[in-house]
Amino acid sequence: MRAGPPAEPAPSYCGLLPIDKPAGMTSHDVVDRVRRRFRMRAVGHLGTLDPAASGLLMTALGPATRFAPVWQSGAKTYEGAVRFGLVTSTQDLQGEVLRRDDRRPSEDEIRAATRALTGEIAQVPPMVSARRVGGERLYRLHRRGETVERAARTVTVHRWEWRRFDPLDAHFEITCSGGTYVRTLAHDLGEALGCGAALASLRRLASEPFGIESAVPLRRLIAEPHETVWAQSGWSLERALAHLAQLVLEPAECEDVGFGRRPEIPIERARALPLSGGPRSVVLVDSDGAVLGLGELESAEGGGARVCPHVLLPHAVRDGRLAGGQHAL
Repeated sequence: MRAGPPAEPAPSYCGLLPIDKPAGMTSHDVVDRVRRRFRMRAVGHLGTLDPAASGLLMTALGPATRFAPVWQSGAKTYEGAVRFGLVTSTQDLQGEVLRRDDRRPSEDEIRAATRALTGEIAQVPPMVSARRVGGERLYRLHRRGETVERAARTVTVHRWEWRRFDPLDAHFEITCSGGTYVRTLAHDLGEALGCGAALASLRRLASEPFGIESAVPLRRLIAEPHETVWAQSGWSLERALAHLAQLVLEPAECEDVGFGRRPEIPIERARALPLSGGPRSVVLVDSDGAVLGLGELESAEGGGARVCPHVLLPHAVRDGRLAGGQHAL
């Protein structure tokens, strides 16, 4: 039997696709849908949303997954609701109720207690979180009925505003640093008020610098051609990295970086760029504006700055062994 012509290769995508995740799905479920629709294996997400939560879930496609850390540290904004008078095993309404209290705090009491949980605070991650302790995810230990000691972490609550108070729930909007557990804020607020509280609902509105207004409802991702979805809502890597400082490399410098070398540039070209800002503090681009990778500028002995590449895209890597211990990650 004669073989037919080879199948057309799947289109290659590189960038971010914001998804409006519905409640009831895990973040991994959403990533799996994106993988199947775009016929790509390299898909990840930038910050887990709990199954019961909805809203903005940024997914990264293709080589953009290598740059994930530059987007994960931005501030997050949520809207949600707190239910007072109960304490649960998961700090939300999905867990086992451990304690009930008929007392309901007044609006003034709630607002006053909130002020103590605003700004830089210490927070103990909940047992249902994905944080690792002793090499294992906390939620896996929780499923086995185990509780372990967790070290408190410093997080920042930039603002916590109350929108309305219903007989059952109090509704809020909050902006906080990445890594903040809103369910734990609700729990700690209830403990401060003496009546207990649990998170009743949560929806992510923004993950700096991205907002829910650009997100694709999951039903559209399923119903429409993925090419159309990407054309209308996808963020190219150049657009997604526009909030970072950029350094345009000359052709010879592109070659150096591709081989893992660290070229030196005049201080005039580096004057407006961060020095020693971290391994992903500067976007390296070619003369056409195409992203090559991420790196750092360090002071050089001659008074200039040395370009130190840390993460390179596949098309930027030149054949041959990379020098100086650099790797295209």
